[in-house]
Amino acid sequence: MEIVKTAEGTGLTIALEGRLDSISSRDLEKELRASVPGLTELVFEFEKLSYITSAGLRVVSLAKKLMNKQGHMVIRHVQPDVMEVFDATGLSAFLDIE
Repeated sequence: MEIVKTAEGTGLTIALEGRLDSISSRDLEKELRASVPGLTELVFEFEKLSYITSAGLRVVSLAKKLMNKQGHMVIRHVQPDVMEVFDATGLSAFLDIE
């Protein structure tokens, strides 16, 4: 999986490409823990994310929990296969998905 970060002021966009699985979710979690302090807006760009596992869902949930304390998180351009996982797990009800 490829992680591309774009920072602007107190906002950060993280674009993911490929598969967010048990291996790549560790890398994403490290990036989040290093980047989230001081943010008021976190945007995930999932246009090129083709697959997500429970490990990936855990990291997305962690990001939401962290951002609830200091700002806002949104997920954009979710592919149908990934959206199906969010819907099946009930996370789509708790996430701000555009």
